[in-house]
Amino acid sequence: MKIETHQGFSHKMVELKARIDDHEVLRKKLSTLGAEYAGTFQQTDLYFRVPEGRLKLREVKDSNTTELIYYKREDIAGPKNDDAFILRIQEADDLKMILKKILTPIKIIEKVREIYHYKGTQIHLDTVKKLGKFIEFERKTNNYSHTAKKDHQILEKLMNQLDILSNNLEVLSYCDIAES
Repeated sequence: MKIETHQGFSHKMVELKARIDDHEVLRKKLSTLGAEYAGTFQQTDLYFRVPEGRLKLREVKDSNTTELIYYKREDIAGPKNDDAFILRIQEADDLKMILKKILTPIKIIEKVREIYHYKGTQIHLDTVKKLGKFIEFERKTNNYSHTAKKDHQILEKLMNQLDILSNNLEVLSYCDIAES
C-alpha cells in the first residue's frame, strides 16, 4: 500500500450542489462558456460512520488509486464552505479491509461523474444510482473570509450563467440524501 498526499492533503473549498433534469443542456452551456472537459469516471464511494463530518473511501473504475476523503462542511443550500482531507492510496485493499473492521460502513454511493474545469472551478455532472442527476461546483479557496466570500459570489454567478434554480439546490451529501 502506497499513500500519496498529492498537492497537499488539506483542501479548503467552496462548493455547491443542485438537482437537475438534463445533463445535455448543461453540456451545451458549459461548451458555450468555454469549460474544459476533463473526463468521465465511474466512482464508488463507501461512507463510514464517524463522530462528525463525513468519511468515505472512493474507488474509481479502471484506476489503481483509491482516495480516503474526510470532510466537514456546512449543511446549507447554496455555496458552502468545505474543509477536506484527501489521501490517495495505491492498492488499497488492505486499507479497505481494516476500515470495514474498525468503522461502521453506512452507505455505498455509485455514480458516473463528468468533470469540467472553468476559470478555477471544477464542475461535476453526476448521475447517481437511485438518486438521479446533479451538478456540483467545487472551488479551492483559503482561510481568508474575503476570499471565501468572493468564491461564493463566483459560484453564484456560475449558477446563474447555467440557469441553476435556487430551489434545486441540495443541502446534504449523496450519502445523506440516500438515507432520507
